[in-house]
Amino acid sequence: MTVSSAEGSSAPGSAVPIGVTVNGAEHEFAAPLTVRELLERLELPCKGVALAVDGAVFPRSRWDEPVGRGWEIDVLTAVQGG
Repeated sequence: MTVSSAEGSSAPGSAVPIGVTVNGAEHEFAAPLTVRELLERLELPCKGVALAVDGAVFPRSRWDEPVGRGWEIDVLTAVQGG
């Protein structure tokens, strides 16, 4: 499990960790963050990808919403070929 601290948390020990799974790997964050911030923090691309949350497409228009506890997120890239 990867544990990341969030910048600007209000008081030490006051935040409840947020655990999520991204592409099969568990991550825990010390403070709330948006989907876009999650991708940036994990150094995942924000362009040319699609997201699924708990098996359902998660539209880019919602990427500025907070990540929910326990979400299973898949970052999908398009592959060309025949």
